[in-house]
Amino acid sequence: ECVAYLAGAEVISRKVMEASPNLKVISRNGVGVENIDHKAAKECGILVKTTPGANAQGVAELAISLMFSAVRSIPLSDKHMKEGEWKREKAFELHGKTLGVIGTGNIGRRVIQMALGIEMNVLGYDLYPNSSFNPSDKFQYTGLNTLISVSDVISLHCPPGDIPIIRKDTIGSMKSGVVIVNTARAGVVDEDAIYDGLVSEKLMCYATDVYKKEPPVMSSLIQHPRCICTPHIGGYTDESINRALEGAVDNILDVLNS
Repeated sequence: ECVAYLAGAEVISRKVMEASPNLKVISRNGVGVENIDHKAAKECGILVKTTPGANAQGVAELAISLMFSAVRSIPLSDKHMKEGEWKREKAFELHGKTLGVIGTGNIGRRVIQMALGIEMNVLGYDLYPNSSFNPSDKFQYTGLNTLISVSDVISLHCPPGDIPIIRKDTIGSMKSGVVIVNTARAGVVDEDAIYDGLVSEKLMCYATDVYKKEPPVMSSLIQHPRCICTPHIGGYTDESINRALEGAVDNILDVLNS
């Protein structure tokens, strides 16, 4: 008898939809909908709604946190201390460095604003650049190749395409010692190429909140001391959860009242 489904990350299959003849809408309290069989939903006449932007602040803050953690080697320094070692990791300051932001949607723009607040120079790349977004003379849109070749830190905020954006050849064109932060999707990077970049020290650090499979299978990349991993916590804040939940309920009410 269900008419609306307030959905999380659980799988919603064709079998579920076909067993719910009165179902009008599946409303996701977030933006990821890989768990929903879209073909089945369309064939069953069920609308699929999301809450874009609800978790943008939380994810942006995590991206900045991972960036600081990477350049100051905070997880590694914490590990040294807890093992009784007084071992200092030399870092570099973000002030005056160049941040490349790939994807300038809700999350990417917030990351840009925060980075400008610590006086970084910021380059943005987007397939559909927002001409009205001009927050500072320290920000400009540029081509992807230029961004990759001159950035000290690269933060990913784009959906995956047919091939990863960060792969062996793109890493080869980067400056040595680059930090890559991924709070987007695992598919935007080639994890084998990332691992090789860490081993060769072409990359200083890879910090990620996203994985091909969650929980991920333990791998050489995850275990690398210069790889910082968090368990997909970007939108896992009180505020983001409340915004997503309220937005998802509003979506349901809009459909049922239309």
